[in-house]
Amino acid sequence: MAVRFPGFSANLAMLFQEVPFLQRFARARRAGFNAVEISSNELFAHPPDEVRSCLDAEGLECVLFNLPAGDWRQGDRGLASLDRPKEFLASLQQGAEYAQRLKCPRVHCLAGLNGSAELYRSNLRKAVEFLGPDVEVLIEPINQRSMPGYHLASFAEAADIIADIAGQSDKPLKLLFDVFHCQILHGDLSTNMRKYSDHIGHVQVAGVPDRGEPDARQEVNFRYLFDLLRNELGYQGHIGCEYHPRGETEDGLKWLEEVVAE
Repeated sequence: MAVRFPGFSANLAMLFQEVPFLQRFARARRAGFNAVEISSNELFAHPPDEVRSCLDAEGLECVLFNLPAGDWRQGDRGLASLDRPKEFLASLQQGAEYAQRLKCPRVHCLAGLNGSAELYRSNLRKAVEFLGPDVEVLIEPINQRSMPGYHLASFAEAADIIADIAGQSDKPLKLLFDVFHCQILHGDLSTNMRKYSDHIGHVQVAGVPDRGEPDARQEVNFRYLFDLLRNELGYQGHIGCEYHPRGETEDGLKWLEEVVAE
């Protein structure tokens, strides 16, 4: 099981959907990944020790997961901007438990739909105090086409929130820079990547406009962006593969083989 894709993490909420959740860890390792991330509530359907066993069995690192986002099937898309304090606290407690057991260094705190700006900042302060400094909290602007009504839909607003909270706490709050969402929201990817580079805690990629493999069939030059990230901006973290494969996951990894080979 050679590592073919160092520096990239397989998003198990989107990749390897051909098999049940716990089997995706082995599929990711066989495909050549040594890191995974999890952006769905599927994680919390399994005890943390069970997930830890899957990571250990495959020699995988979990580099990111989303905090519990409420009842996804009932329309919840996060809790941080909503007036549901007991649920939000419970999500932090559960997130802290999983982060500790999975040895995961960062979590994404979803904002929710049509929420309150004041509550959002207040709850993010609570999140960084509760989880930091051992666990880095991330926020992610999400485009309105993919998630109508999502509370955080601006990279400039995200940067302002990060700067505001950084001025009041020494605990980490960072930006999840998703190339797919940035391109749809703002375009001008390389300029925005440079502009917000000091805030970036994690990067995710997917093709635009269909959120498929980030390959030559899409409108973004990902090779250029990877070179910018690694060589100009000095980004040392993982790049999350958070896209919907057009077919079998393994069949769609040719784009990544070509990137790594260069």
